[in-house]
Amino acid sequence: MIDRIFSPKISRLLKQFPAVAIMGPRQCGKTTLARWVAESYKGKALYYDLENPADHARFNDPMYMLTTLDARLIIIDEIQRRPELFAVLRAVIDQKRQNGRFLLLGSAAPEMVKGASESLAGRIAFVDATPFQRVELPEDDKVQLKHWLRGGFPGAYLARSNAASSEWMTSFTRTFVERDLNTLFGTTFHPAVMFRLWRMLAHHHGQQWNAAAFSKGLDVSPVTVNRYVDYLAGAFMLRKLEPWFQNSRKRLVKSPKLYIRDSGILHHLAGVPDMNTLLNHPIVGASWEGYVIEQICAALPASVYPYYYRTQDGAEMDLVLVKGIHPLACIEVKFNSAPSLSRGMTTAITDLKCKKNFIITPGTGDPWPIRRDIQVVNLIYFLQNQLPKMIK
Repeated sequence: MIDRIFSPKISRLLKQFPAVAIMGPRQCGKTTLARWVAESYKGKALYYDLENPADHARFNDPMYMLTTLDARLIIIDEIQRRPELFAVLRAVIDQKRQNGRFLLLGSAAPEMVKGASESLAGRIAFVDATPFQRVELPEDDKVQLKHWLRGGFPGAYLARSNAASSEWMTSFTRTFVERDLNTLFGTTFHPAVMFRLWRMLAHHHGQQWNAAAFSKGLDVSPVTVNRYVDYLAGAFMLRKLEPWFQNSRKRLVKSPKLYIRDSGILHHLAGVPDMNTLLNHPIVGASWEGYVIEQICAALPASVYPYYYRTQDGAEMDLVLVKGIHPLACIEVKFNSAPSLSRGMTTAITDLKCKKNFIITPGTGDPWPIRRDIQVVNLIYFLQNQLPKMIK
C-alpha cells in the first residue's frame, strides 16, 4: 500500500477525539486506509458499510446497537447514507466519553451532510482524504507525468496501461453520474444533463464560472446549473477557487474559477488518452495549472486558504495562499521551463504586497530567481521545501 500522507494525522486525532471522520471522493482509498487503522486495534475493531443492505439494516435501532457493541473502534463507511446517525452518535459519545471510539467515512463534504458538524461539534475531527498526491509518490519525472495524465485515483493510477486506466475511468464516471450522485445526496439528477455539464466543465477548466452561459448550452435554468455544480463540488469532483479581494480599491473579478480536481478525470472527459495527445492538446496549459493548484491545496492546513487574484485591468495571479487577511505567497503556474514575467503578474505582486512569490514549472532543475523577489521552482521542490516553511 502506498503510504498516505494523512495516515499519521488520523492516528493522532483518534487519540484526541471520540470520533474522526475521513471525508473524500469515492474510490480514493478511504476504506483501505480505515482497514489499515483497524489492524492496530488487534481484532477489537468492527466495520460496517451502509451501502451493504445487511449492514444498513443493522442500524434500524442505532442507539441500542452502538451502546451494546463490544469493540474499541467502530468504523462506519458511507455515513452520509444515514445522516440521522450523527445525532445518535452524539448521545452515545456523551454517555461514555472515550477517545478513538468511532471512525466515520464519507463521500460527501460535511457541509452537504445535514447535522454532521452541528451534532458532533467538539466531539469530532475531520480529515480530508484525497486520491494519491504527488508527494506520496517517488521523485521521478516519469512518475509525475503518469500521475498528471492518469490522476490520483488508485484504480486509474495503478492500472497496467493507459488503456486499462481509461477503461476504469469510463466505468467510474458513468457509475458516479448514473448512481452515486443520487445515492450521495438523496436527490434526483438527470444523468444526461449532468454528464454534458461535466464535459463542458472539462473544456472550461480553470475559467471563471458563468452559470447563465452554461444554462443556455444545457437548456436548463441557471439555478439548476448552480445546484448541479454545488453537488459536484460537494462530492469532491470540482474545486471552486474563490477570488481574493480583501482591502483592495481596484475593480476585481469576483466570480469563482472552477477546476476539475482530479487531472485523470479531466483528461478522460476531454478525450485525452495518452501523454503525446495531452502535450499537443489545447487544454495542456489549463490542465497543468489545475494539477499544480490541486496538489498544493491538498497539502494546506485548515488555517491557510487558497484564492486567485484578477483585476479588470489585467493584473492576475493563479494562486494566492492566505492566512487570516495576509497573503503568504503568490504563485503563478506556467507550462514552460523557461518562463518570462508578465506585466499582469508583476502588477499583482505589487497590489498584494507579497514577499514570497513563485513560478511553478514542469521542469526538474534547481530553483532559480527570475527576479529578486520571484523564484522559479518545480512542483516537487515547492511541495517539499517551500510550502512546509510557509505553513508551519
